[in-house]
Amino acid sequence: MGNADTKLVFRKAVVQLTSKTQTISSEDNDFWDQFWSETVTNVQDVFTLVPASEIRLLREDVPANLATLCYKAVEKFVRAVENSCRTQQDQNTVLNCSRLLTRVLPYVFEEPDWENIFWSSLPAGKGDPPIPLAHSLCSAICDLLFCPDFTVASNRKTGPDKAEDLHAVDSCEYIWEKGVGFAQSPVKNATFESNRTELLRLLLTCFSQAIYSPNQNGNRWVQYVTSAENRHALPMLTSLLNTVCGYDPIGMGVPYNHLLFADTTEPLVDMCLQILIVALDSDVQQNDEAAIDNLFINYLSRVHRDEDFSFILSGFTRLLMNPLRQTYLPHSTKKVQFHQELLIFFWKICEFNKKFLYFVLKSSDVLDVLVPILYHLNDSRADQSRIGLMHIGVFILLLLSGERNFGVRLNKPYTSTIPMDIPVFSGTHADLLIVVFHKIITTGHNRMQPLFDCLLTILVNVSPYLKTLSMVSSTKLLHLVDAFTTPWFLFSSPSANHLAFFLLEIFNNIIQYQFDGNSNLVYTIIRKRQVFHSLANLPTDYNTIIKSLTKKAKRNMQATSSVSLTAATETPSMEGSTPALPAEPGTLNATLPDTPGVMKITERESAHPGNLTLPAELVMSNGMTKEITKQSSNQGDCSPTTSSPKNDAEWAPTSEWVRSWKEKLPLQTIMRLLQVLVPQVEKICIDKGLTDESEILKFLQHGTLVGLLPVPHPILIRKYQSNPGTTAWFRTYMWAVIFLRNIDPPIWYDTEVKLFEIQRM
Repeated sequence: MGNADTKLVFRKAVVQLTSKTQTISSEDNDFWDQFWSETVTNVQDVFTLVPASEIRLLREDVPANLATLCYKAVEKFVRAVENSCRTQQDQNTVLNCSRLLTRVLPYVFEEPDWENIFWSSLPAGKGDPPIPLAHSLCSAICDLLFCPDFTVASNRKTGPDKAEDLHAVDSCEYIWEKGVGFAQSPVKNATFESNRTELLRLLLTCFSQAIYSPNQNGNRWVQYVTSAENRHALPMLTSLLNTVCGYDPIGMGVPYNHLLFADTTEPLVDMCLQILIVALDSDVQQNDEAAIDNLFINYLSRVHRDEDFSFILSGFTRLLMNPLRQTYLPHSTKKVQFHQELLIFFWKICEFNKKFLYFVLKSSDVLDVLVPILYHLNDSRADQSRIGLMHIGVFILLLLSGERNFGVRLNKPYTSTIPMDIPVFSGTHADLLIVVFHKIITTGHNRMQPLFDCLLTILVNVSPYLKTLSMVSSTKLLHLVDAFTTPWFLFSSPSANHLAFFLLEIFNNIIQYQFDGNSNLVYTIIRKRQVFHSLANLPTDYNTIIKSLTKKAKRNMQATSSVSLTAATETPSMEGSTPALPAEPGTLNATLPDTPGVMKITERESAHPGNLTLPAELVMSNGMTKEITKQSSNQGDCSPTTSSPKNDAEWAPTSEWVRSWKEKLPLQTIMRLLQVLVPQVEKICIDKGLTDESEILKFLQHGTLVGLLPVPHPILIRKYQSNPGTTAWFRTYMWAVIFLRNIDPPIWYDTEVKLFEIQRM
């Protein structure tokens, strides 16, 4: 039968189903078989032939028929497994049932009255315990994902008459790709890859009940698939993991090969990655009972061999770097689009497997994680539709910055040729980090302001280990101090002074622990010393406070901090880079909840393990911590660092308030440095008639402050600590990414999602 004819038969069946006002018997197999026995060739056809309006009409007017459609489709899955899905007809039936359920399920889930339909039971045989429909469907999908001659190549030479019993198949022999826990390389087969993709798409649709019932205690679909009740849990996890981490989009490197041949692997990798991150989504900590019950988390947390870690990390960095790679022939290599899912996956594996995190940090490979994250942060900074990407990138860097090795690795010279919209500089990865953060803070969208505290916390964490900052990054740091210590800014909101404390801590750490080698920074401090003197002499009388704010109010208040921030002279950007642009009009965007403030998601820890004198922190560091923590707890969630009507509408600065934190500003180290070095520099300039910057730098390189500075303060790292606020944020962000990435077919588009709102920019 021609393709057009089969579509016509299918469409007629849909019209019959939705137009009938009476219930159709579940025994009427001639009617129901029209939905899956004919070959509707792809999922896009099903989405076209079954309009949303008709599914809703069926649900409201003849709910029994929609329920029967779901029951019958699941029944077909179960029967196909019992028959070992051995015939072409069985396989076509499974694919058509899969496509139909993928289309219908979101409209079942969106209606609260239908919430439990899949948790009711199929009619069972005499004496058999009733099995929820969801369990029957998930078990069948998982069996079929390891079905010889349908989704995997058979290990035995068999025909349809001798098909392996699917209930007895050892799926550990049929893991899809070489990698973790599997040494063989199965033969690639486009049909099998395509069939896996269809089944995984249905499984993902099942998992998506969470976006319609966000208040439910856990995701029941995920709980079942990742539990011991699913005998395929381990081979499923390794198949998903190895398919993702073993994927090389460039392959043999033949230019334009992705335009010449249909790629069945990338859609499969997409689905594997999305299933993986949803299956690893959990409210629980690694050592909780519920985490142990989730076998995906349990198994992933127990991976420990270096070769497995190396396989995962090299796959992750290869895919994350892929969109950034430059070629001489434009568009000649495939560029993957799942960098957001990759970052979520990286976050999850670091959360559940600390040995993997330490493996990443013990070599310079961590820089292959850093560079693409900085690229995406810089590229997304002006686009408010990508604020979720900004947050996860910053969270990952915050997590990494809590470990000493990360700061040490940043001293490696940066020689990458990736074109970024940042000033040209010669230096280390630390310089790259500072230059990109400066660019985000000074030219990012206003909605990026809640991230400023996190960005500076990352710099505080790594600052004790930065050996030689370039002149470019030194100037950028001073520019931030200049901008964030103006009186109008410091007085503009209860939390505005946090940034000054963070910046002073960065300078103190470098001066105390890395003075040798940082002559560029020391020179810049001396050159811009007035900034620090002004801060030390910050007015505290009420009239001057009000005058500072009034003067600012006369300017365009909409510009907030960016007026003074962008005043710095901009150097040309790297050759070949494109500027960061705001979202295109009409871009779909998901609303995300606020993330908790940096003080709620970090805990200060000593970087000197075993030092018994540490708990008595020096007044400088302790005063700062207490002040910021006190203000954070008064404020609740992370709020913009400039005035925010939501939190600060009734707030006004007072003399007592300014004095309370001004006296805690940790300025002693910088003031002592200036007191010692400024007269020396002035004297050498007069004595030798120096006007050349390089000569002064040479003098500073050989200078020392040993014995002249205050006693070095202990290095204190703010380590990321998970909390319910960030867990909820990650879940919302993950599903928002999955929603917006699945547009062909548009699985959830135009349904009543409760977890987030979708808006057009």
